[in-house]
Amino acid sequence: MLRSFRFAALALIAALAFSAQVSAANGGRPLSATLNGAAEVPGPGDADGSGTAELRVNPGQREVCYDLTVAAIARATAAHIHLAPAGSAGPIVVTLAAPSDGSSSACADVTRDLAKAIMKNPQDYYVNVHNAEFRAGALRGQLSK
Repeated sequence: MLRSFRFAALALIAALAFSAQVSAANGGRPLSATLNGAAEVPGPGDADGSGTAELRVNPGQREVCYDLTVAAIARATAAHIHLAPAGSAGPIVVTLAAPSDGSSSACADVTRDLAKAIMKNPQDYYVNVHNAEFRAGALRGQLSK
């Protein structure tokens, strides 16, 4: 009986270690958004601009890591993840580094609950990028799997 318990405990430890390695290597669940001015609410955003947001949401690490790329907009001054479905404006839930030179990459701390909510319903969240000309938002894109 004790030998069975030890074997089960070792198997569980090995499984958890493997799971942690896979999660760390994976970096979380990938999500993305295509950014454009037409999606900005309230609009209009920058009609000439475009961009992408590539995210990895990791509740275990309590972080969202991202790569933002924008083009054909004036210097970006801010970027965020907001809570709202397409066609609606919503509150900021994660502050991102502005892609002021055209791109930015970093990780932002989030709560485990927020990370899980974003993973469960990414379409309820959007990324937007602001600049001086479009203070409410130059570019926006809803998250998707």
